[in-house]
Amino acid sequence: MHIHILGICGTFMGSLAVLAKAQGHRVTGSDANVYPPMSTQLQAQGIELMQGYAPEHLAPAPDLVVIGNALSRGNPAVEYVLNSGLPYVSGPQWLADHVLQGRWVLAVAGTHGKTTTSSMLAWVLEHAGMAPGFLIGGVPQNFAVSARLGGTPFFVVEADEYDSAFFDKRSKFVHYRPRTVILNNLEFDHADIFPDLAAIERQFHHLVRTVPSEGLIVHPTTEPALARVLEMGCWTPVQTTGEGGQWQARLLQADGSRFEVLLGGAPQGTVAWALAGQHNVANALATLAAARHVGVLPAVAIEALNAFKSVKRRMEKIAEVRGITLYDDFAHHPTAIATTLDGLRKRVGRAPVIAIIEPRSNSMKLGAHRDGLPDSVRDADQVIWYGPPNLGWDLAATAAQCQPPATVATSLEAIIEQVRAQATPGSHVVIMSNGGFGGLHQKLAEALR
Repeated sequence: MHIHILGICGTFMGSLAVLAKAQGHRVTGSDANVYPPMSTQLQAQGIELMQGYAPEHLAPAPDLVVIGNALSRGNPAVEYVLNSGLPYVSGPQWLADHVLQGRWVLAVAGTHGKTTTSSMLAWVLEHAGMAPGFLIGGVPQNFAVSARLGGTPFFVVEADEYDSAFFDKRSKFVHYRPRTVILNNLEFDHADIFPDLAAIERQFHHLVRTVPSEGLIVHPTTEPALARVLEMGCWTPVQTTGEGGQWQARLLQADGSRFEVLLGGAPQGTVAWALAGQHNVANALATLAAARHVGVLPAVAIEALNAFKSVKRRMEKIAEVRGITLYDDFAHHPTAIATTLDGLRKRVGRAPVIAIIEPRSNSMKLGAHRDGLPDSVRDADQVIWYGPPNLGWDLAATAAQCQPPATVATSLEAIIEQVRAQATPGSHVVIMSNGGFGGLHQKLAEALR
């Protein structure tokens, strides 16, 4: 079968393409923005990529078009599909029908940490010899691919609350019918499709409604929004993590790089790994609980976490130039920015930290998070905000409220010049964006050389 994917370079759709190719289909795809790491992964898989959404990409007609949720009415490829009567489906629906049917699905949902936690969980199952399939919205460094079919009943999926397609406004995760669910946390996000937090809570409850009574839901004790979700009705056993929960961590290093795991107060072993940050400790506890549900002993899971290498673009060290360390990070929400910088600060002590942030997500562009941004960068020594011309709110006013010195740059060249002026040997520079940022990472590394 020839499957053409519209929006193929999105993290979810690109992973879908890998699975379809593994099933033996001929897979092609189009996207407006073709950039690594997804473009590199797809080309390595022998998947033909086309720039833009020209109707000609759909000739000769494919057997099926999978339409990503970034595309809407008016898009030339979408209009051609509808006018030509080509068969089409959303990505989550295709995944549910052709990959997840009949499998033990382990889903990871939440505002933050989905990609990292999904990667941890897939790796723990792999280490335990369970050879899971997985679809993750990033590239776990333990696997070097974002998706694979797997040869066992177990399948780990990053379960996103974003809508499925222009013709299906349900959250993606409603399609997956998981048996084991991690609910990491829940805050307001995706301001382009959700009017308020209550609307997201309702979608999360739709997910809860699909979990069988013989399944398991794992969640932290410290999230009031998740408590409200479960109060709407829960028909599934629950395990809790964190303060007052069944699964707890006793920090042995302040930065979270070493901690003891407790289950019901009983020590299970010590995690000593390359990651940092309290958020990753929380991700690890949820992973241990979910893995135990499918039969992985905590000691075996802890052993796996000690060998976990994180995910590309999650505080990924990309260069060290003249003693200046550069990191690539995906954070695009005030809470994620704050927890990432907190983890780095605890790791590097008083070394200078420069944060470069692109407000690129739809919620950021709408200004939904601007009130939380000044406090999110308190652990940095210098902050450079990138102000693209299409930003519809006053970024300079936000920069003025930041505790550390903060400036707004309107070009990559201005950012590079500022970092060259400020960074000294021993500095740590974190580039935060959920996009390609115009290749800033490599340009900055080359300029510093």
